[in-house]
Amino acid sequence: MANNVRRIWDTDPDSKPKDRQFTNDIVGRFRSGRLVGKQPEALNAWRVTTGDPVVAETIVELFGGSPEEWDTDKEDNLEVLTDAASVEIIIESSDKIDASMKLFGMSGLAHHCDGVEYLSPDEDKGQPCGCPALLQDRKDRARAGRGPKPSIDLTFTLADAPEQGIFRFNSGSWELVKVLHTLIADVDAFDGPVRATLAIENVSYTTKAGRDVSFNKPVIKVLGSVADSSAGDLPMAA
Repeated sequence: MANNVRRIWDTDPDSKPKDRQFTNDIVGRFRSGRLVGKQPEALNAWRVTTGDPVVAETIVELFGGSPEEWDTDKEDNLEVLTDAASVEIIIESSDKIDASMKLFGMSGLAHHCDGVEYLSPDEDKGQPCGCPALLQDRKDRARAGRGPKPSIDLTFTLADAPEQGIFRFNSGSWELVKVLHTLIADVDAFDGPVRATLAIENVSYTTKAGRDVSFNKPVIKVLGSVADSSAGDLPMAA
C-alpha cells in the first residue's frame, strides 16, 4: 500500500505537496511496554506509537506488525507492535540523551532533580533535593513511592529511514542509569552523528534463595560514526 501511495505524484510532480520540514517535532515513540487493562505488560519487541499514518506504514515496512488505533488522549493514536527487538538508529550527539529523576503525584510532577539538586520548579532549582547518596537507597525510596525514579530521554532518527523524522524513547530503567555515562562517552568518541542499536534484552537468573527472576531492559550500543560505516563496534552499553 505504501509504495502505491508514494507513486500518486509520479505523473504530476508539480502538484506534489512539499516534503515535511522536521525541526524538533517528535513523529513517534518507541515503547517497551503497554497497559493491558490497568496492568503493565513488558514486551519482547518494540511497540511504536505515532499520529502519522505514513510513519506508521514505514515502521511496518521496516520492522513488521500492522498499525492499529489504541486508546489514548495524545496525538500518537496509532500503534505498531513490531517484530523487532533491536533496531538501528542514528543519534545526532550526546545532547540528545537527557536524564533526570522524577516523581509524579496526583497533581503532576512533584519532584524533579538530578540526584543532587532540584531541576524544577524555578524557585527550587539549584537547591539540594535531599535524595539519598546511595543508588540502592534511591531505588528503595522510588519503589515505595516516596522518591523519584529515572527518566531517561533519547531522541533519534531511524538509520534506514532518517527522512521520517525524530523519534523518542523514554526509560525509567535503573540498569540503563548504571551505564549512561559509558553510553555518553561512546557517542562523544565520534565527531558527528553515530549509528547505534536500540534493543530490548531479557535478563533471567535464579537468586541464591531459589527464586526465578526475569525482566527486560533497554540496551543501547554505539556501532560507529555515520560518516564511517566501517568503524568497529564499541563495548555494549546496557
